[in-house]
Amino acid sequence: MTRCRICGGQVRKFFDFGRQPLSDDFRAEEDVAGAFYFQLAVGVCASCTMVQLLEEVPRERMFNYDYPYHSSGSQRMREHFAQTARDLLATELTGPDPFCVEIGSNDGVMLGVVKDAGVRHLGVEPSGGVAELARKDGVRVRTDFFEESTAAQIAAEEGHADVIYAANTICHIPYLDSVFRGVDALLAPGGVFVFEDPYLGDIVERHTFDQIYDEHFYLFTATSVREVARRFGFDLVDVRRLPVHGGEVRYTIARAGARTPSPAVERLVAEESERRLHDLETLEGLGAGIDRICEDLVKLLRDLRDQGARVAGYGATAKSATVLNYAGIGPDLLPCVYDTTPAKIGRLMPGSHIPIRSAAEFGRPYPDYAVLFAWNHTDEILARETGFTEQGGRWIVYVPSVRVL
Repeated sequence: MTRCRICGGQVRKFFDFGRQPLSDDFRAEEDVAGAFYFQLAVGVCASCTMVQLLEEVPRERMFNYDYPYHSSGSQRMREHFAQTARDLLATELTGPDPFCVEIGSNDGVMLGVVKDAGVRHLGVEPSGGVAELARKDGVRVRTDFFEESTAAQIAAEEGHADVIYAANTICHIPYLDSVFRGVDALLAPGGVFVFEDPYLGDIVERHTFDQIYDEHFYLFTATSVREVARRFGFDLVDVRRLPVHGGEVRYTIARAGARTPSPAVERLVAEESERRLHDLETLEGLGAGIDRICEDLVKLLRDLRDQGARVAGYGATAKSATVLNYAGIGPDLLPCVYDTTPAKIGRLMPGSHIPIRSAAEFGRPYPDYAVLFAWNHTDEILARETGFTEQGGRWIVYVPSVRVL
């Protein structure tokens, strides 16, 4: 693909990770032959500045009943979503009968707080397994993909939404034109569309390149989000930097002219311009950093193996598929990865086929070194696994550079 999904402009490729598996395709050993692969390459639009993947993976392959990620799986994220819900309840869901819709509501961790406040709500979640978990907690969920037709049906059945919210979801959706037309159909005249996703500025600054994988079709900036919003009769009225998941931005969208944009919007847009964040040269610099990190990580793992050290991975994350497969790291360098997610335990890492073991077995016995793939939950993991370092274990991290802690 050489044409932008947003504006039709020319997309210039700045990095190619080669053939990659689906990042959440954790298969049993006997099923690896049927795995789906695609070309993971990323480029930037010369016209509207949107950074995007060059190949689209069919949505049903990624977001289905067996989708393994649970938004409530981390204590830090549970607290984050609870506070988000409280903020929305205090500022936007204040009318006589407010209505909140969440796109990609997952297991209902945010909407559960809205429900407990007695506010009318609806989650739109295509992955049936996590949707069922939300329903068991009393959250109203429609198992479906959010697009123009879905939004029109919700508006006809439920009325207009005062808030449409999404976390780590909008960047997953290649067809943003349909999403914004759906928001136009569903959002109340004075309502807001609020979403938070990984921020390209943080990815470039911190070299968190493993944020680039099949689900993350877009890597947003304030500049590119404002551009796409304006194309559909909206405007970007606020931005807020968030410390979660390695650095995100929360974008607040309103109908054009309905609200005065916060000064924070222009400040972030100006900062992105000053950093030349969308320039091909800047993004190719990120690519050079990716190659350096992968080379350094492989060298370290080979040296440790040759020294007879016991090494494992920690955190069978979706993003680890990118680094493992691009760097060519397999069971010969990393015999296993430990994780806390029941659906992943006993299966293999996508593409690299490294076995996944329960984190409960991490200390039986502890390895000498552990590669921390779930680096976005570093504080939580280190607090939980104090026994590892107390017995001499050392963590290996690879962003923004490879080092042993």
